[in-house]
Amino acid sequence: MFHTIIIVGNVGRDPEMRYTPSGQAVTSFSVATSRNYKSQGQTIKETIWFRVTCWGRQAEYASNYVRKGHKILAEGRLVADASGNPRTYTRSDGTIGTSFEITASNLQLLSSRAESEGGYNNNGYSQSNGSMGTAYAGSTDMGPGGNYDIDPDGEDIPF
Repeated sequence: MFHTIIIVGNVGRDPEMRYTPSGQAVTSFSVATSRNYKSQGQTIKETIWFRVTCWGRQAEYASNYVRKGHKILAEGRLVADASGNPRTYTRSDGTIGTSFEITASNLQLLSSRAESEGGYNNNGYSQSNGSMGTAYAGSTDMGPGGNYDIDPDGEDIPF
């Protein structure tokens, strides 16, 4: 079986990169997704936070280019606890919290360089015109249980 999740949201904090004892890079950061809807005449804003983890070359990419406030697309798989549910934890006030975690197989920065740096021309339009790039993980750069074989050139596609 296979599952994938794609989220688009804003990075909540700068990525933190570390290395496993074997020397593999691992980077984690939070992403907030939100939606607005009306309920009983009131507009409600719903925000869901995700913790995104990248491995290998993709971890190095995220550490170098992803920053707090960037808009990002993250694609990957959900990481569940032993029973298949989101991970739970106890907050400092004693309430139970839930953590949605994603191991990313694909990242794409959606903020333009001008938006990221706060630069706009006199007309209010962004001076840059596109995404900053896409990061792909290599076949073994996904960490435990990942083993994604992503070919960015599409040469291994059988059709």
